[in-house]
Amino acid sequence: MKLFDVYPLFDIHPVKGEGCYIFDGQGNKYLDLYGGHAVISVGHSHPHFVKKLTIQLQHLGFYSNSLKNDLQIELAKKLGKLSNCEEYNLFLCNSGAEANENALKLASFQNKKTKIIAFKKGFHGRTSAAVSVTDNVKIQAPINKTFETELHNFNEIETIEASLKKGNVCAVIIEGIQGIGGVEIPKPKFLEVLESLCKKYNTILILDEIQSGYGRSGEFFAFQKSTITPDIITIAKGMGNGFPIGGVLIHPKFKAKYGLLGTTFGGNHLACAAGIAVLDILKKENLIAHSKELGNYFLEKLKTVEGISEVRGSGLMIGLEFDFPIKELRKHLLFEEKIFTGSSSNPNVMRVLPPLNIQKEHVDFFIRKLETALKLIPTPSPI
Repeated sequence: MKLFDVYPLFDIHPVKGEGCYIFDGQGNKYLDLYGGHAVISVGHSHPHFVKKLTIQLQHLGFYSNSLKNDLQIELAKKLGKLSNCEEYNLFLCNSGAEANENALKLASFQNKKTKIIAFKKGFHGRTSAAVSVTDNVKIQAPINKTFETELHNFNEIETIEASLKKGNVCAVIIEGIQGIGGVEIPKPKFLEVLESLCKKYNTILILDEIQSGYGRSGEFFAFQKSTITPDIITIAKGMGNGFPIGGVLIHPKFKAKYGLLGTTFGGNHLACAAGIAVLDILKKENLIAHSKELGNYFLEKLKTVEGISEVRGSGLMIGLEFDFPIKELRKHLLFEEKIFTGSSSNPNVMRVLPPLNIQKEHVDFFIRKLETALKLIPTPSPI
């Protein structure tokens, strides 16, 4: 049997991770400024994370949600307190796509509507409803296109209100910061007006914080730079530092009943141990404040680099836009300078999403190597 060939792969074989670094089988050391799609929140192989999972696995790795699991309660309490979202209820699942599927389902249960408003360049997952609200027709099968979805521009409230006035919109789903779309940030005022319109027209507001949450923006959630209280918040990626886990934070106006949502593996004992370990580390090492402080340092340093046309970001969720496609630049950084970076749906935008415990010396190292690479790589003139 062979693997189903759906990923374009770099010829690198990682065998070990430590802090902000990845090591391959030949002993090469790579600075990880991508964190595996913003998943590595507290660093590779953090001692507390490894210890917590090891101990839990020695006791019990999994049992079904038909029995009580005190780890789920501990995770919910710690998450509520650290995120300042204690009034919400938590449903645990396995991934970001699954979190968004359940969020959209809950919204439709709540107001009995079916149409969804999403945003251009947005990404919410690759499964049924989640991919239907993702702005990428290449990954939508015909069956996904049966969900009625409207795509709007960020920060353009007039067109959204015109749609909401029709009374048939179930939910608006928006990323706290667009990730794959190129690190585009909604304005706080836009979010605040959007929230008021959703309330006015009985529409559920879903904040997708799957990539932008868990301290990455310098706040626990990126939307917390505004004054809004979303109806539903979805989480995953940095939640488990590499262990598959996702969640849905549900406002108390939604009433739970048996069978409304369900999952086989979601909230299993080992996943909860991972989630608790991440929250412990975020709190003990003050990584959310660190993300804000170091993110500001990183952004200021990047603005001094000649060749970058625009720097966008908040905390340690950063987008670098160039006047040319970055494919060769990223390859040079990866193979010559041993630095992982990320791409986006905009071929000119590089994403930088490091572990939140990155330090200034890592930033300075990257700046030096980026400046070197920009001098060495032929850059085509913009058309």
